[in-house]
Formats: sequence, C-alpha cells, structure tokens
Amino acid sequence: MLFRKPFPTSSLYSLPSTNTNTISQTLSKSKHNLIHYSTFTLFSFLFLISWLLILFFYLPTTTTTTITTVTDTPKAATCDGSGPVYIYNLHQRFNIGLLKNCENLNIYTNMCPHVVNNGLGQPISTTTTTTSATTATPSWFATHQFIAEMIIHARLENHPCRTWDPSRALIFYVPFYGGLYSSSVFGETNHTLRDSLAVDLVEFLESQEWWKRNNGEDHFVALGRTAWDFMRTKEGPDFGANVLLNMPHVLNMSVLTVERNPWKGSNQIGVPYPSYFHPTMLIQMVAWQKRIREFERPHLFSFVGGKRKGLEKAKVRDEIVKQCSESSECMLLQCGSGGSKCHEPMVVIEVMKNSRFCLQAPGDSFTRRSTFDSILAGCIPVFFSPHTAYTQYSWYLPQDTHTYSVFIHEKDACGKNKIEQVLLNISNEEVKRMREVVINLIPRITYVHPNASDVGFKDVVDVALQRLSHLVGAKVKRFGSV
Repeated sequence: MLFRKPFPTSSLYSLPSTNTNTISQTLSKSKHNLIHYSTFTLFSFLFLISWLLILFFYLPTTTTTTITTVTDTPKAATCDGSGPVYIYNLHQRFNIGLLKNCENLNIYTNMCPHVVNNGLGQPISTTTTTTSATTATPSWFATHQFIAEMIIHARLENHPCRTWDPSRALIFYVPFYGGLYSSSVFGETNHTLRDSLAVDLVEFLESQEWWKRNNGEDHFVALGRTAWDFMRTKEGPDFGANVLLNMPHVLNMSVLTVERNPWKGSNQIGVPYPSYFHPTMLIQMVAWQKRIREFERPHLFSFVGGKRKGLEKAKVRDEIVKQCSESSECMLLQCGSGGSKCHEPMVVIEVMKNSRFCLQAPGDSFTRRSTFDSILAGCIPVFFSPHTAYTQYSWYLPQDTHTYSVFIHEKDACGKNKIEQVLLNISNEEVKRMREVVINLIPRITYVHPNASDVGFKDVVDVALQRLSHLVGAKVKRFGSV
C-alpha cells in the first residue's frame, strides 16, 4: 500500500533540435530560384540576397526552450531542525500485512475504504457550480480518525530526514500499526492472544543492536488510537485494550498517540487527529487559509456531535445539545446511528466554516477529531475539559490557551451560565484576533500528502521529528553514545 512519488522516465524538457542540412538545402533552393526569376528588379534581387545572408549568418543551428512551471520544478527537500531518522524494516505482520484483512480491522467499520492511499482514504468528490460534473478534489480525502499511524509511516518513508544507515540515526521509528491491530482484537477474550503481536514486537526490539545502544530511549512508535486502548491493567476493567504501553521496555520509548494519558503518560505525546485536508503544495495551503479568512460566519456557535449515555465525562453533551437546539445563534449537526451527515466530511467542514465558535465536548474519551476539523475551518474551539486539548497537544497548540480557544467549565455550562451569553461577551476585535491565531495553526495540525516532497511549511510529522530530535538528544546524553 505504500508508494513513493513517481519520477518521469524521460526528460520533461527534451526538444527537437534544428537540422543544419535543412538550412543548407534552403540556401541552395533559394539560389536556384533566383536564376529563374531574372525579371525581378535589381531592388528585389538585392533585398532577397540580404534576407538570405541574414538567415545564413544569424539563424542558430539549434533551438533551446526553457520551461518553468511550479509543478514540474519541485523545491529541493531539506531536513531542517531534525536529526536523521531510521525506519525499522519490520515483518509485514506488524504493519502492512494487517491490511490484507482490512474488512476485519475494526469491529464497527469495514476499514478497506479507509486504508487506501496510504491511509488517506477515498478522495472527496465535489460537484462544481459551473457544471454538474463530479470531480475528485486532489487535496481532500475522507480520512478515518484512527488512521494516523499509517499516514505517519508513509510520510516518513518519503521524508528528507530519513536515513538508511542506522549508525547515522539520532532517532529510530518503529512502524507498528498498533491501533489497527488493537481494534481488530477488541473482542478477543483470551488476553494472551490479544497481547501477542505487541509482545512479539517488544521481543524483537530487545534483540536489536540499535535498541541496546540507548535501551530504546531514542526509539518512537506512532499509534492511531487513544493510549487507553494499550494500557490494560490487572486491576482495571477490561474493555478490549492490550498491554503495549504498560510493558517496561515500551516505557523507555516515545509514543505518539492521538490521546495521551494525562496522569500516567510521561512518555506519551499527543499528536493531532488527521482531518480531511492533505495538500501537496504550499499554494494549496495558502489558498485555503485565504478562503476561510474571507468566509462569512453567520452563526455564533455550532456543535457537531450527539449525546453519550452512561458516560460521566460526556454529561455536558446533553446540555450542549439542549442549549444549541434552543438558540437561534447555534447551528446543530446532531450525530447518531443511521443516515447521519456527521460522517460526510464536507458537511462537517461547512457547518464549522459558517460558525465563529465550535463547541468541543468530551465523548467516548476526552479528545475529539472535531477539534482539528474546527481549526481547519478557522472556527475557534470551545472546550469544557482541559484534557480535550490543553494537556494533550503541547507540541502543536499555543501554551497560552486564551489566544486560540475559549474554556467553559462543564459545571458552569450545566449551571446558570448559558454558553451563548459567554460567547456573546467576547468582543468582535477579540474574535478576529483569536480566529487569526487559529488559521495560522492550520499548517502544523495538518498531515500533508505522503507523496509531497517539500511543501514549504512544517506539518504534524515535521513538528514531531523536530521535537523528538530535541527530546532524544537530551535523553541520550546520560548514555554517552550519541
């Protein structure tokens, strides 16, 4: 499923050269014609001779044409601010081999449409306004929220910081599709079988020369699901998780995950959920940012989501749905079973583009992909728990949370303070300032297309490599080997 950017098999700029014999033949023919046209005046004769002399002495024997286009002349890829990264060549059963059984990778969803295009999923089709034709938008894909591990793998395969020489590497990437494996065995009641692939992976790593160099401190893994799916304990409830992140050797590694454990995840780093925009060029990013800066936002706030029964941390959702449905200032896209439009990417983005604030309440877990959908749409996120973003994505979001978001404690939202009134109290000038911060965050929370060579901005993977390089550089000093 992984593919590299194809290169042309022949030069794009090959042009035919002018044949010198053609010029000689033209001269000969011209001289022959002069003999037969003796009735020409002297003036005409001299004019023709002059023209032939110019043709002979000044016409170049070859023709060179310079073609300059943005797409045909990509920028040179550079490794800026990150150490060289080595990718382990794992057995396929740890990653792409799992895709052969894609229809069973998730107990709720057939993942086959989602694992194509290196995990980007199916291209999103749109209908143009000038014609009724439906065309695929090249930068937009129906990307699954739990697929980041595949996209990160594909990005690193084609990344300028990659090295094939482990002796040169500062950091080591372990391309394990742990999230896809975890969701495929949620229903396995035998814990030994459920944990087997994770155990096999750790046993393999322990035997590797480069693991032993720093006891795994310079290694990292990326997981497309929340940390809770890999932290089963003997004392805690069994909801289908495995033990990967509780294994002693894995605690030495850095773990990129879409949701970290805020209390016991010291080696876990939160990375953004993948949204739907995966540009290949800087111009696509700049054009999108320009578009949403100019977009009219008739709604004060919106909520894309549904109620969650039996979940204490999601209790605020009931109140949000109630307040939103009762307010003329709120746009509600309610999610649930059946034909909900919540799974149609452009419908979700359209709701958020029309809103100044987007409510982000906890659901099955603290975090939401919707947080990054709202940033992509230039909509200021409103949080009700610090663990939805503030304790999660310190590498990607500003430390000063007030610059880009609004926080309303869930107790306040469920009490006398109406969400609408809190948001109305924010001045228009402050809203514009916050929105600009949000729009400027879009590049660093975006996963660019894996085939892109150098897009001119740092995306999720670039930021992660940069921060991992600094983190590992500090950690391994005590080993004295790097």
